[in-house]
Parts: sequence; structure tokens; C-alpha cells
Amino acid sequence: METVREPADPACDVFLTGTVFLDIIFTGLDSAPVRGTESWARGMGSSPGGVANMATALARLGLRTSLAAAFGDDHYGEYCWDALAQGEGIDLSLSRTVEGWHSPVTVSMAYEGERTMVSHGHEAPRPDGDATVRPPLARAAVASLAPGRAEEWVARAARDGAKVFADVGWDDTGRWDLTGLTDLEHCEAFLPNAAEAMRYTRTDCPRAAARALAEKVRYAVVTLGAEGAYAVDGATGETAEVPAIRVEALDPTGAGDVFVAGFVTGTLADWPLADRLAFAGLTAALSVQEFGGSLSAPTWAEIAAWWQRVQHDGRQDPEPLRARYAFLEGLLPAPARPWPPRRAVPTIGFRAAVP
Repeated sequence: METVREPADPACDVFLTGTVFLDIIFTGLDSAPVRGTESWARGMGSSPGGVANMATALARLGLRTSLAAAFGDDHYGEYCWDALAQGEGIDLSLSRTVEGWHSPVTVSMAYEGERTMVSHGHEAPRPDGDATVRPPLARAAVASLAPGRAEEWVARAARDGAKVFADVGWDDTGRWDLTGLTDLEHCEAFLPNAAEAMRYTRTDCPRAAARALAEKVRYAVVTLGAEGAYAVDGATGETAEVPAIRVEALDPTGAGDVFVAGFVTGTLADWPLADRLAFAGLTAALSVQEFGGSLSAPTWAEIAAWWQRVQHDGRQDPEPLRARYAFLEGLLPAPARPWPPRRAVPTIGFRAAVP
């Protein structure tokens, strides 16, 4: 699928910045690790993580993606750089390799549909001179908001015409003060999960929370876990709700990032709100069936293969999915896959290509 662009659009579709981790993911655990015992996992994968999850998901959906990040000058950093630049075609011209700095690492253990993570890393040394992130002209930018922290680049990107999409992490302070998310004023869309949205708005219903957030941003999107997602267009009052697609999840790492990438794609293409939600949910559902946060993100060819399969799947009634995803019919390429996308593998140093 060729992403919709106008002649006057900037060369970059989406800009983002953040920390790249080397993710090591264990799957196939029957239960959480128990203190004093050794647990064996039936599956393992390694892949770039952190902000790389979002960058890869965007690039695999055909968006020209620019990432500003620091990379260690160790083997992990070299692998992550190659996987993103050569493997995914992500523009790293604003990124840098930091001499003597080791790559941050996250170990993720997936079990019972959830995950537990342990991370280690140090903040990258700042470069000499002006360390301010200077985003390129872009159609969109993706930011991760944090209480009490304003990022100058977010305001700059918005002033330059980018639509800013934002998510948020758990507020460890426990204050859940919406006014503390100062960069929200620059955002086109805000995409928290239900627990975060309700705490920030002091509501006891995720749909009420979305309506309250729509007073702050154009699009308030609240993810509802197994129930799907709910969105409000603050400009028109339109609402949309789409149920989740039932899949057997292998690893949920990065699913939220893939969801945001799907919503960004649909927004830049100016799809109806319900179609954006449905597409975001679909891409996230496909991602959790593979290892890892970044290399599990689906390509358009895989979305096309899913669309072909679901229409002839005798194990379930295909009509609801056909009706909800009929908009894909005119967008998708032929389901043939001339080359498979990279996937997470147990190690990062095979000397020969891994099939």
C-alpha cells in the first residue's frame, strides 16, 4: 500500500525520539519466576526495543520515519542500528553512536498473557554544544508524555505543522495531575490506556474519561484491553468504539506502540475515526502473535494475508470481521510476500542468514 501524500508534504512522515533498548524476550513460561528456583522458557527472542518498537511499526506501515536516538558503540548498539537503518529503512541521520556507552537492555518475560520486565541502562552522555532535539519538518510526530516534563521539540514540531500523537506511562508520583502533562496542549491525539485515562480525569468509566480528554485534544483514544478501544473527536463530538480481535497472544511486548502506529497511519490518510481504531487494533493483534516489540510489527503484506485468511476461516463466523474491515479491500496489496520481515531470534550474531 502506498501511503497517501500530497506534493507539498515534507519528505518525513513521522519523527520520534527516545531511548533504544536491546530487548531479550522469554516466552513459553508456565508461570512467573519463583524466587530461589530456575525457570526455563520454551522460546526466546532478541530485537531492538524501547522507542524502536514505535519506529519499526511506523516504517512497516509505509511511513517515512525519522528517529533521533543514542546508540551504544557495543555489539548491541551496532545490531540495533543495523536492524533499524538497513532492515527497516528508518532514517537515523539525527541519531548518534556514543563512544564508551553501553546499550540499555531490557529482559522481558511473557506468561499468562502478561509480561514482567527488568531493565538496566544509564542515560547517554549529552553531546558537546547544543543538545536540543531539532525535529525535521514532518507530517506527524510521536511523543511520550511524562508528568512535570516539557520537551521543547514537541512544541517546535507542532509549530512547524506536525500533528503530534502522544501516549503516557504510569505516574509513579501517584498525583495523576493532567495539568502536569504540559505538552498535551501541542497534541493532536492522546492515547492512554483505560487505567491511565480514568486516573488523569478522576472518572470511573473509560468512555467518560475519553470524553473529558477530548476537551484537551482533537482525538482522545482510550484502549480498553480485551474490550478494544474507544475514541472521541473533540472537534465534532463523534465517537467510535471497536472491539478487540481475539488472538492467541505469544508476547504482548510493544502492542501499545503498534496500536499508536496504526492510528497515526489512519489519521494521516484521513480515514473515518472507526476505521482508524479498527486498523490500530488489527495491527496490535497481529503483533502479539510474534516475539518481540519491534520485529513483531506487521507489514502491509501480512495484513493482506490476514484479510484473505479471515474471509475463508471456517473456525469462526467471518461476517462481523468482513463488515468491520471491508475498508481494507481497496488498500491492500496482493498477499504474496516476496521476502519475510525480520523477526526476533534467540541471538544477535548469526554469521549466516536465518530463514
